[in-house]
Amino acid sequence: MYGYFGKLLKIDLTQKSTEILDLDEQELRSYLGGTSLAAKLMYDDIDPDIDPLSAENPLVFSVGPLTGSGFPMSSRSAVCAISPLTKIWGEATTGGVFPIKLKATGFDAIYIIGKSQVPIYIKIHNDKIEFKDAKKLWGLDIYECQKLIREELNDKKIAISCIGKAGENLVRISSIMNDEGRAAGRCGLGAIMGSKNLKAIVVSGTSRVEFAQRKNVLEMAKELTIDIKNDPGVVAMRELGTNQWLDAGMYMADVPAKYFTKSVFPAQKISGIAFREKYSIQNYACAGCPIGCGRRLLNYGNDNAVIDGPEYETVAAFGPLVMNFDKDVIIKANHLCNKEGIDTISTGVIISYVMYLYEQKVLTKENSGMEIKWGDGETILKLIEMIVNRQGIGELLSKGTREIARELGRDEEETAQVKGLELPMHDVRAFHVMSLIYATSPRGACHNKGDYYLIDFFSDGIQEYKITMGDRFKARGKARKAIKLQSFREVFDSLTLCKFSSVSPTEICNFLIYLTGWDINPDELLEIGDRSINLKRAINNRLGITRENDKIPNHVLKPLNEGSSRDKVPNINKLLTDYYKKRSWDWETGKPTKKALKNLNLDFLIKDLWNNENSELK
Repeated sequence: MYGYFGKLLKIDLTQKSTEILDLDEQELRSYLGGTSLAAKLMYDDIDPDIDPLSAENPLVFSVGPLTGSGFPMSSRSAVCAISPLTKIWGEATTGGVFPIKLKATGFDAIYIIGKSQVPIYIKIHNDKIEFKDAKKLWGLDIYECQKLIREELNDKKIAISCIGKAGENLVRISSIMNDEGRAAGRCGLGAIMGSKNLKAIVVSGTSRVEFAQRKNVLEMAKELTIDIKNDPGVVAMRELGTNQWLDAGMYMADVPAKYFTKSVFPAQKISGIAFREKYSIQNYACAGCPIGCGRRLLNYGNDNAVIDGPEYETVAAFGPLVMNFDKDVIIKANHLCNKEGIDTISTGVIISYVMYLYEQKVLTKENSGMEIKWGDGETILKLIEMIVNRQGIGELLSKGTREIARELGRDEEETAQVKGLELPMHDVRAFHVMSLIYATSPRGACHNKGDYYLIDFFSDGIQEYKITMGDRFKARGKARKAIKLQSFREVFDSLTLCKFSSVSPTEICNFLIYLTGWDINPDELLEIGDRSINLKRAINNRLGITRENDKIPNHVLKPLNEGSSRDKVPNINKLLTDYYKKRSWDWETGKPTKKALKNLNLDFLIKDLWNNENSELK
């Protein structure tokens, strides 16, 4: 088998047992790897009534065929489970060195069930798996944890993925962290590790996959790396990081402000250039990446510390969304979230929602225990700590925006979330098709499952799939293109490949041919993405998701009275109607039709989804 090891490691934390299983090559070709393979592996173990924080909830770490192949920007790995925040399919991906080291163990995926009675960490070196005592690690932040493990093992070749106090405390927006502030950030998967008393996973190995056409693999990897380095957009990314978007995004009304009620703010105060001018910033890259979008702040603060710097989503979440324009507060908030292992997007949305409720006098100093005013830096940092420790009002906030509304008796239509996952920092009123992407994404509101705002902003599109730039405020004809982009981006999470990679479907297919020996083309690649989307949809259907859940909250559909999207709102009903028809999903139930499932070789889902229901459409 080329490009893969064809091996799955299953770990039972309750029994402290391990098992190595073979993966079928046809199954790997059908799902590639990453989140798609994880969904296929998990499907039979997901009960409709599963408690995400129970021992029965599987936690899967997986890589794809590109990881470790030399393909640029492919040091990515995926983490999947049923989310404790949303109660549906949860996934997150991360970069750094950890993915390469994970692949080097000789396993394509690691499947973890059960719960340890005491805190532990797992050490995996090739096929040697050890359960290590983590009692002295419990309570440490992610940097302290990694430092102590390295000292204990005295091994420079390891990579570590771990949780901070947020995960230990079962905070539903907690992250799994690795390397220098790299995060599998969304869906609260850190709480899954915490619920299993699993502090960290330590990986290393000497395994290397075989290539079907080694010379062509190496040559093409080199050529693609040179092409990416020469891309004009890479220079700005390298210098300013992802926060280069903040200026253009504000101009396009894409950057949400004051809990999605504004789009105009002093962007120049917190732009990528503003950070570059004030601080000594060094960029760093994931293994094998020619861009280096990571930020490292040098000589920061009175201690002259070296700390991780914020990227765009974090700057927007702790900047205009909460009406804070103090760069130091944003840096401290980002570092605190990374250190304790908590999702910066969800945290920023939650804090902005609480500020909104305080302004509405739903929350007061008396019932919240503190003043919560827009832009107050001390309050922002204090609330993060309270969420991490589930103290005071932080206990409520740790449950996520949707649950806050439910417990306070508020209308969920005022919450900036889809299916329980807080909206990212891209406003649906700026690029209307993003409302469709958010409404139908497998894990809830997620811009990485279809970054159409970039297509409609400046992109040449994706020629093989006829995805082209259009009017950002129009719905007509967009659903079909959105479906194709959504499925193509799904493939990135299967391959495991960074979303910033500008490679084309044809280039990916050519590389896969050299790597695996498979005869694969762009149409088959897109079909793999379609298969993954529909499989995850079936999982969510099993967990209670219907068409009624595919919606955007009214709060972010109210027209703004300022900015370039003034008076513009997406026609989400038109987009959804077209989407369902073209995806071949049943409008009544929100399930993929029998026809769709058969066309994608997902026949095994038909009985589970449809039982004995008879319908010509279905």
